[in-house]
Amino acid sequence: MTDSTRARQQTAAADASPQPIRDRIDDAIDARQTAEAVLYEIRRVIVGQDAMLERVLVALLAGGHLLLEGVPGLAKTLTIKTLADVLHASFRRIQFTPDLVPGDLVGTRIYRPDRGTFDTELGPVFCNFLLADEINRAPAKVQSALLEVMQERQVTIGPESHAVPRPFLVMATQNPIESEGTYPLPEAQVDRFMMKVVVGYPTGEEEAVVVERSLRPAAAVSPILTAEALAELQALTTEVYVDRPIVDYAVALTTATRFPERVGLANVKPYIAFGASPRGSINLVHAARALAVVRGRRYVVPGDVVDLARDVLRHRIVPSFTALAEEVTADMILDRLIDAVAVPRFAHESLMARQEAAERGSLVVEREPRAAARTGSHAADSDDNPFAGRGEVSA
Repeated sequence: MTDSTRARQQTAAADASPQPIRDRIDDAIDARQTAEAVLYEIRRVIVGQDAMLERVLVALLAGGHLLLEGVPGLAKTLTIKTLADVLHASFRRIQFTPDLVPGDLVGTRIYRPDRGTFDTELGPVFCNFLLADEINRAPAKVQSALLEVMQERQVTIGPESHAVPRPFLVMATQNPIESEGTYPLPEAQVDRFMMKVVVGYPTGEEEAVVVERSLRPAAAVSPILTAEALAELQALTTEVYVDRPIVDYAVALTTATRFPERVGLANVKPYIAFGASPRGSINLVHAARALAVVRGRRYVVPGDVVDLARDVLRHRIVPSFTALAEEVTADMILDRLIDAVAVPRFAHESLMARQEAAERGSLVVEREPRAAARTGSHAADSDDNPFAGRGEVSA
């Protein structure tokens, strides 16, 4: 078949497609252009950190929260403030300290003696973008005060519940180089974060650009999105097509953190005290859908899951004492698991056809033959220490 014949067939197929499908393809292109416009405005202020910026957008579209870990001075605070400016949204920053109390976050009831009644004073969590700076500086009761607002998007004060504005994103930071005077996050709260992103140092060239920009006034950022437009993008994210083998792959990655011996890594099991919960699989698929929108697709490919696996799962793995003693990090464990779990292979044309068929309502997943050919080896590793000779990756 010649290229001209193939082009004519593709054009004819596009003309024969129902108008709603073509409109949705246009929506995907518009979503990518909008994401690029948002990133362009942010990059007028932030230099480098492309992976972190992409993850911030993914969390925003998927309705999740971010936990950032990095040393001071890596633009974590400036990133979320700039994002709030680009989206014309409200921004609050809370510096967590040991003497903080829950009422300082969510609000409290104040007695008015002149009226003999109580008034509710709402706390700083009632905003669109909340930066919880050095969240591990405050005791557990203060950290746990964020649980309800992160999960339910509301705060209960006395007999009343108050909803936070939409969109709502919690971005918490941790400093990994200090442990004195810190309180580890409760596992119940860590699991509420969709992703944990490790922020690294900029390159020499990027740092030179940062210094040059500090010598002149900061660039003005223009608002790109309204709350209504963002809600439309979030609704578009929920319509992204996810094929069943990709769901199975996400579940297989999460299951491997609990039972590494099932993928031929029995010698990795002593390094894992607890694996990821089912929330890991859920967030992995939801984050992959948002990443597909950012990259201009209406369907998820296996690469989306692979790219986000470490960010979604690293904080859900509890290393054992053996891992801590041998300085084996969660990222090192995930590297072995991702290599061991077979990745489903798809052609993009096949996924596009499945997506269009699903939108027409004619795709029956249970009856469809699986066209994915899985690759990968589950051979058991015979080394006593599966991480011997591997460079440490911070997590």
